[in-house]
This record gives sequence, structure tokens and C-alpha cells, in this order.
Amino acid sequence: DSLPRALSAFASSVVPRSNGPISAPQRPSAGLRLGGAPWARGFADLVHTNSNVNLEVGGGIGGTSGVSKRTDRICTLVLEDGSVFSGQSFGAETSVSGEVVFNTGMVGYVENMTDPSYKGQILVTTYPLMGNYGVQKSPPDELGLPAGMESDRIQTTAVICQDYCHLPSHWNADKTLSQWLKENNVPGMYGVDTRALTKKLRVHGSMKGKIVMDEDVPLRDPNVLNLVASCSTTVPKTYGSGDVHIVAIDCGIKYNIIRSLVSAGVRVTVVPWNWDIKKERYDGLFISNGPGDPAMCEETVSNLRWAIDQEVPIFGICLGNQLLARAAGCKTYKLKFGNRGHNQPVKDMLTDKVYITPQNHGYAVDHTDLPPEWKPYFVNINDVTNEGLVHISKPFFSVQFHPEAAGGPEDTGFLF
Repeated sequence: DSLPRALSAFASSVVPRSNGPISAPQRPSAGLRLGGAPWARGFADLVHTNSNVNLEVGGGIGGTSGVSKRTDRICTLVLEDGSVFSGQSFGAETSVSGEVVFNTGMVGYVENMTDPSYKGQILVTTYPLMGNYGVQKSPPDELGLPAGMESDRIQTTAVICQDYCHLPSHWNADKTLSQWLKENNVPGMYGVDTRALTKKLRVHGSMKGKIVMDEDVPLRDPNVLNLVASCSTTVPKTYGSGDVHIVAIDCGIKYNIIRSLVSAGVRVTVVPWNWDIKKERYDGLFISNGPGDPAMCEETVSNLRWAIDQEVPIFGICLGNQLLARAAGCKTYKLKFGNRGHNQPVKDMLTDKVYITPQNHGYAVDHTDLPPEWKPYFVNINDVTNEGLVHISKPFFSVQFHPEAAGGPEDTGFLF
């Protein structure tokens, strides 16, 4: 008997009683508190109860994620093959172009968008909803890095989703995704058939594309640029303390990599991508993730050729795997559409164990013709591409996936 009474009480608190259908004046409108509903929490609750909160929510209930789409501006995605997708804007109203790629993760849009590996790319999310938990507060953590962020700014050129939630609800939300995008002058587009768009990218491969508002812009390929140089630090920076000293080559390093290294009790010095590491004294060398074509980082590869002649341990992640491979004499190539998501299975070739990993890369190492002193460390179960290398006698290894997660599973965090 208690369950029907509880449900009745809950319904009474959310919707006013009526002997007939709810008339138009009784329908709750956007921005109106729904009778103290117990599920109204966090930022959404703040909006409901505080009239001073400035939030653009469109006009009235209904439409996309509870808010009308009628007030959002129409925009267009144009691909290099001439395909056109229409949608509506929820970010900065500016035209941009870049490489259109897709990510299959269900959550983690803040971490994805601040990941420097997405520099120059228009990110399509296959999970239909974005914005439902807003953008969290990001005060400096104990290392002085913005909490919850993977760099100090949005790195993606733009984002595209099927459905945008104008009114987020999360206890730690500080602003809407729309507000964050506009503050950083980054476009966002929703109302797009992302299933059709993703299928096209899977069949034809990642494409150049552009989001057009008022002014048209030319298509551009970011991979012909040295994107690493635009993401890397320009001066060395040191984090943490400890007797063990790690030099980390910053090719677009994610902040959670720094946090993961420091949490292991070491002192980390982050240096620019083309830093002369010969003049540094260190106990270990780390090569970070980063954007674009590894062939654009010849200065880094040249320094690594010197490093692998030494005996000091080396560890690389993502782009770091590709750069170490090129220094060892391996070849790299562009994948058709890349691996970007939180659920990529990889097999440890030393133990036969399989791990689920987060990934974000458009290039890979050709492990079919490795130098004799190197062998595959991990292999992707889905497409059998290389997921890491290990030296047969020296303490050198690298992985193509992201053991630091942020976002995604932390199954391989032991590699740190």
C-alpha cells in the first residue's frame, strides 16, 4: 500500500491536480520550478530558484531536451564530398573548418574538448546527447592545473551532436555547455542526424568539413600543419617532488597524464616538443600524446633517436607511441577514420590479457615490419592495429591508448 501512496504524493508535488487534461496555463514552462520535485538538483535547481541566473533556454517546454529549438540559429555542415547536414547552433556563431571525426564515448565531453589531440578537428559525438550535466567548476588542483580539464582551453574546432540539453542538472555544474563554448568562441551544432554522418565517415573515412553560419570559409586539412607546436609548452615547467626525475616531452600533453605521473611519487619536468633533451639529467623520459601527423615532428624524432641509444627508461602514450616508433625506424600511416572512444579492447601480447581502453588517434604504427629489437606490446582486438611497442632488452615501451583515462576506463593505469 505504501508504494501507490508514495507515487501519488510524488505526482502531486510535480503536477497540479486537475479533474481533466492540463490546460495551457497550467503547463509548467521553462525556468519554472516544478513544485519542489526531489530530483531537481544542482545547476538546474539553481536556475529554477534563482531569477538572477542568466540562461538562454529558448522559448517554452517541448522540442529538444525540454526546450524549444525555435530560437536557435540555423547552421550547416558541409563535407568535402559535397554532403550537407543542417542543424542549429548552441555555441559561438562563427564559421569554421577542420577535419570531421567521431567519438563513441557516452560521457566526458569536457575532457574530450580540452584534449589537445583534438586540435583542428570538428568532433561528432555518436552518443546523441550533450550538455545534460553542463560544465563543472574547475578551480586549480594541488598542482595548479584546472580540475576536470585536460588543458587550459577548448581544443576542438567545433562539436556536433544530435541533441543538446539547454538546461543541465548536476551538483557541480557551473555553467551550460553553450555558455562555455561561446566564452571560448567555439561553435556547437545540434539537430544533426549523427548516425547518418558517422556512417558516412566510417565508409569514406574522416573528411575535411566546415560549419557555415554567415560567411563561408574554405575547407582546410589541419594535418598538413605542425599542430604539436601550437599545443606544446614554450618553457619547461616542473610538477611534484621526489627523488625520481621524469622529463616529459610535451606534444600536447593531457593534464591527467601529469597528475598520474606525480601521483606515482616522482618529480616531472614538462619540456617543449623540440627541447634538446641531451642537456637534461633525468631518470626516465616520457613522450606525450598530441594532435596531427607524427611526420610533422621530426625534431622530436631526432632527439628520440639519441635517447634510444641510451639506457634510460622511456615511456610513450598515443602520439608518443608513434614518435618512438619512427625514431626506432618504424613507419606510421593514417587510419581510415581513427579510433576515438572509451571502449576499445586491446590485447597485451606479453600476458594475453585483454583491457578496455580510451583512445583518440587518427594515425597508427605499422607493426608488420618492425626492427628486430622491437615487438608489439598491445594489439587492437577490433581492427588488429598496433596499440604499443616494447624493446626486447632495453627499458623502452609505449602504448597507443590512454592509461590516464579522463575520460574513460582506468583499467591500464598500472602502466604508470
